[in-house]
Amino acid sequence: MLGIHDPSIYLGYLLAVLSLVACVWYGAKNWNNGQEPDEAELKEDLDWEVKDEQLKEQL
Repeated sequence: MLGIHDPSIYLGYLLAVLSLVACVWYGAKNWNNGQEPDEAELKEDLDWEVKDEQLKEQL
């Protein structure tokens, strides 16, 4: 069949197709996760900006 005489070759193709399906499923499941910053992260960034401006004024 198809010129392939060793069944382990079919296993390799099957695993490649299964890994493709798993990667597409994982990407679709986690498409937009983690893009919204939480309030603690925003407050930390704002504090850092204030400290940075104060250091610039001191120089």
